[in-house]
Amino acid sequence: MNINATLFAQAIVFAILVWFTMKFVWPPLAASEKAKSELAVANKRVEEELSKSRNESATRLADAERRAQTLIEEAKARASDEATKIVAAARQEAEAQVVKAREQLREQVAALAVKGAEQILRKEVNASVHADLLNRLKTEL
Repeated sequence: MNINATLFAQAIVFAILVWFTMKFVWPPLAASEKAKSELAVANKRVEEELSKSRNESATRLADAERRAQTLIEEAKARASDEATKIVAAARQEAEAQVVKAREQLREQVAALAVKGAEQILRKEVNASVHADLLNRLKTEL
């Protein structure tokens, strides 16, 4: 055979192989490479979104904790104010009862003094009788 014909036949076969490879082999390989790069980009976006959602949830959780602490502090302040009001009202009521008891005691002492004076004036003026009446008055007080 002629070497030129063999080289020419091999060049044609090589050209067919190149055409076949470019037509049927490279597009799927290029598509797979493109898919790999898109997958990497998609994975990166997913990680970013996950990170973003974690940060948002952490922020919301921190906000909720701050709100809870604020509500607790407000409730404590209200309870303290209410306790102060209750204590003040109880003190006022106790003072009013003390004043009332003093007034009643004064009335009783006045009644006893009048009663004792009546008894002294009804009887004759006698020191021993008066001493006895005063002693009884002391025991009644």
